[in-house]
Amino acid sequence: MGSQRVVRVAAYGVLARPGPAGPEVLLVRASIRSDVPGTWWLPGGGVEFGESPERAVVREVAEETGLTARVVGAPVVVSDVMDVRGKGVVVHSVRLCYPLELVGGAQRPEVDGTSDDLAWVALAEVGALPTLPFVPRALHGLGPELVGGTELVGAFLPDGAPPPDEDTVLVVEAGRVRVEARSAPGDAPPQP
Repeated sequence: MGSQRVVRVAAYGVLARPGPAGPEVLLVRASIRSDVPGTWWLPGGGVEFGESPERAVVREVAEETGLTARVVGAPVVVSDVMDVRGKGVVVHSVRLCYPLELVGGAQRPEVDGTSDDLAWVALAEVGALPTLPFVPRALHGLGPELVGGTELVGAFLPDGAPPPDEDTVLVVEAGRVRVEARSAPGDAPPQP
């Protein structure tokens, strides 16, 4: 029997601020409750049934960071397919990544969720962290709108592979992510 296929719509937030080493963005670290513990991503998560993506991103940011934010622009849409081999599920994620403005709140990490830490990271240092590929793609897509006209350069993966596209699938095994080619767009991901 093949893997279960799921389409997931999620909303993520890009909070940015000036920092001593240049513009910084807020990232959260995946906990052991996630499929990719130790990786960093933008705060956010799944849109609940009947919920608008704009409300979802504000809710998710508050849950994962303790901060209150508001949407200040149109999202960058990033789509990828992730084969979570240990669970027998293939997830097609459609991620709406919104530019946000910090309104208030008290910064703190999420408790008992899929993230367990948060950090303001200089844009120049994001590439040194193990991130999911949607993070640099979203940051690059927002580009000059981010902070003070700072343009981001290219997308990356920790291993230097190209970013995922319609002909690739992200494969998660033992908490690690790698990119594999699909035989044709829309085909099931390759199996080991």
